[in-house]
Amino acid sequence: MAALTVMVASCGLAQEPTPKLARVRLVLPGICTETYTDKAAAARARAALKAEARRFLARQPGRVVYLARDLRTGATVGHGEHQHDMITASGSKVDILTALLGRRHRLSEAENDLATRMIRESDNRAADALWWRVGGGAGMSRLYHRLGLRETTPGAGKYWGGTSTSPADRVKLMDLLVRGGAGLRDDDRARVLALMERVQPDQRWGISAAARPGDRVALKNGWTPRPFVRNTWAVTSYGRIHGPGRDLLLAVQTDQQPSHGTGIRAIEGLARLVGSRIGALDPTRTRRCVKERELLRGPRRS
Repeated sequence: MAALTVMVASCGLAQEPTPKLARVRLVLPGICTETYTDKAAAARARAALKAEARRFLARQPGRVVYLARDLRTGATVGHGEHQHDMITASGSKVDILTALLGRRHRLSEAENDLATRMIRESDNRAADALWWRVGGGAGMSRLYHRLGLRETTPGAGKYWGGTSTSPADRVKLMDLLVRGGAGLRDDDRARVLALMERVQPDQRWGISAAARPGDRVALKNGWTPRPFVRNTWAVTSYGRIHGPGRDLLLAVQTDQQPSHGTGIRAIEGLARLVGSRIGALDPTRTRRCVKERELLRGPRRS
């Protein structure tokens, strides 16, 4: 039940001709609301977010590119999202597991242990072993072709960490894992996402900064020094953040960073900005029904 207070005019005695306002409390069965679309407001919110993100990125060292997409509303915002010459480092471990499940489906006990350590602990030796079990770079190229990841190229030889990709392809991969497609089996998708939700605590940095209290986060981070690129770092983070009213896919890639820490700070600062503002990009709005709005405003004065 909802209470509504309105002002009602009442006349006094003849010697008091001035109307008096009396408060009347009406109890209504509920508040009536209606939804409507305001594309102009959503466009303004998107432009404002992009502008603020550009200002933030201008203050960061090196290169930072990103893409965010809310699957529930369709809201999308990004910068340099098709830049695909940046390595993903350990971010490619999700790709390796996806390829392995596509080939095996039922993993052996040893493979299951390797897969768990590769995702949850980011174990490089586990990735080394599974890289060859999926056919190395050639096997990964087949996976990328099947999934439609046109901006992802596997690392050369044994160097799975040299896989280059784009934020657009990272978001596309997450979309396939969340909603299916390209022949990915439901239980395989669920398995990959479950492991991404259970990465060990010291690896939960990154795009998780966009999460609200109670949101669930599935992510994979990558980081590596680049001694041949002026002793800089490449740091990446991508994944899914979902909860009430939100199913956000977010990928942030950085390189030419002075340190591991500067890359993390850039990713988390951008993630917080996007996470706090992307809801406003939804063109769907809610307001009180017309009759309730008129009742709250009261009678028009002549």
